[in-house]
Amino acid sequence: MAQLLWTPPAERIAGTGLTRFIEREVRGRWDADPRDYAELHRWSITEKERFWQSVWSFGDVIGDGPGDDILQNSGGMRDARWFPGARLNFAENLLRRRDGADALVFRGEDRVARTLTFGELHDLVSRLVRALEAAGVKEGDRVASYLPNIPEAIAAMLAAASIGATWSSCSPDFGPAGVVDRFGQIEPRVLFCTDGYYYNGKWIDMLPRTAEALERLPSVTERIVIAYGGGAADPSPLPGARSLDDFVSAFAPGEIAFRRLPFNHPLYILFSSGTTGVPKCIVHGAGGTLLQHLKEHRLHSDIGAGDRAFYFTTLGWMMWNWLVSGLASGATLLLYDGSPFHPGPEALFDFADAAGMTHFGTSAKYIDAIKNEGLEPIRTHELAALRGMMSTGSPLVEESFDYVYRSIKPDICLSSISGGTDIVSCFVLGNPNGPVRRGEIQAFGLGMDVQVYDASGRPVIEEKGELVCASPFPSMPVMFWNDSDGDKYHNAYFARFENVWCHGDYAEVTASRGMKIYGRSDAVLNPGGVRIGTAEIYRQVEQMPEIEEALAIGQEWEGDARVILFVRLAADVVLDDDLDDRIRKRLRNHCSPRHVPAHILPVADIPRTKSGKITELAVRDVVHGREVRNVEALANPEALEHFRGRQELTA
Repeated sequence: MAQLLWTPPAERIAGTGLTRFIEREVRGRWDADPRDYAELHRWSITEKERFWQSVWSFGDVIGDGPGDDILQNSGGMRDARWFPGARLNFAENLLRRRDGADALVFRGEDRVARTLTFGELHDLVSRLVRALEAAGVKEGDRVASYLPNIPEAIAAMLAAASIGATWSSCSPDFGPAGVVDRFGQIEPRVLFCTDGYYYNGKWIDMLPRTAEALERLPSVTERIVIAYGGGAADPSPLPGARSLDDFVSAFAPGEIAFRRLPFNHPLYILFSSGTTGVPKCIVHGAGGTLLQHLKEHRLHSDIGAGDRAFYFTTLGWMMWNWLVSGLASGATLLLYDGSPFHPGPEALFDFADAAGMTHFGTSAKYIDAIKNEGLEPIRTHELAALRGMMSTGSPLVEESFDYVYRSIKPDICLSSISGGTDIVSCFVLGNPNGPVRRGEIQAFGLGMDVQVYDASGRPVIEEKGELVCASPFPSMPVMFWNDSDGDKYHNAYFARFENVWCHGDYAEVTASRGMKIYGRSDAVLNPGGVRIGTAEIYRQVEQMPEIEEALAIGQEWEGDARVILFVRLAADVVLDDDLDDRIRKRLRNHCSPRHVPAHILPVADIPRTKSGKITELAVRDVVHGREVRNVEALANPEALEHFRGRQELTA
């Protein structure tokens, strides 16, 4: 069993939202008595209708219903319908507070600092609702944004949701072609954009690239420019645009006539990464998103009123949607835009201290990067309020667990979490009442029938296989856009195992009923028919000081597959015979002979998606001479050239 790193003290457990949920709902309402988290999870699966009904109750959902009709067609995942008689409005649930406490605290690197109270946020949303309605926006229309992580982005989303319009967003690091690939499919009526943003201390003018994208988006009839620093924007460089101030100027703040709509009414359209073709448009319903996020915030993350929650994200990653829902629990949201290393690597920890951050969300790559920088916030920062840290985007390796407890804070619930855009939430995540073990995700999501299947579809423990969910849950996508027969949806999740959601992660249930994830299944290496998760290789190689980052692929070779390892080296390091030999020995001794690559090759850069994930599939296509069908999905597409035509791979 993995090493125990942290156990919550009894007094802390007594005050968590999860404890209150168990006492009020599980014991008090249903007379169940789970002795531990494993029994609670089992109850939440076997009594899933009672469980999700209790999430509605405990989350104080504002809406009509749900009554006693909780789940229809429960035997078929694709056909399951949650809360069929309920009606609600997503924005109404997020705008329940109207007081003078901080709702949104924003930092644009060290250049911009702004705050909106709950009352000010409600007022801005109310004006935006009236302006959108005056512009003819109605239920079912699409409202899009090409915005940085600024407060007005949240206000615009809430205004769209108040009306019943469907929100979709891209972050400013997308080029015009990437924006068109996404928004061109869903034909938005309105586009919110910005005059620019700061990155690494440099001002990036956004209006020229926005104008280029709009030339290919004829559906957009309203163009609203928001000033990054607040105040009035100059929309004149963008033909036909208005400033936000001008757009809302005719409307005074007031009450919002929230439209209560069916549980599955389309709230968000999110996009797949698009590295293997045009991005899929994944439609998420308002009710499922709200319930799932209330559960994950209040029960799994212990986020509630008075907390100050942060996630380092852009509007191009689902973690923005996840963070925004924290308003439904009465939390203050801390928003950061720009480079997390400007003006120095301690930037986010400075923000944490200044803002009284209680929950710090980031990526595994960020934790690895500050570890390599030698940052020790435990010595330089107070972090007095911080009690939870979350990591996602890629597997969090054992050494990063050690680093958090050694160099950030020893009394903290470190929750590695994993799910995705596909469910706008998590399958596995934190448990504030449970222990943290080295290298393991703490818990299966409540109400999520998470298992690992072997190739024959048999559930396995302490054996690697496919991460699946074997029964329906509320945040399954409503549909894919432009997928009238549902074939794209079926093939994405249900083609592998009948009536079981196959998520595409290569994973293992541990002896302690935690989870380890070894990477994406479609990137799994298969030399000699043995499946190897790429994360197993990265964990070993990236511990070596000579190596900044690694990427492994399987190259088709003589009727089999062989492992190829690319490494981005530290400054002034050369991949000589000695380093090559030490890499091989480390992989052989710490993993297995199957993990040892046929070739180890240096590269100057490694391609990654806009959300920061390295993309093995695009590299695999380049190495095999296949077209990468959507380079616009990459943050640094030029990096692919380092892998093209490598003579070393011909022998």
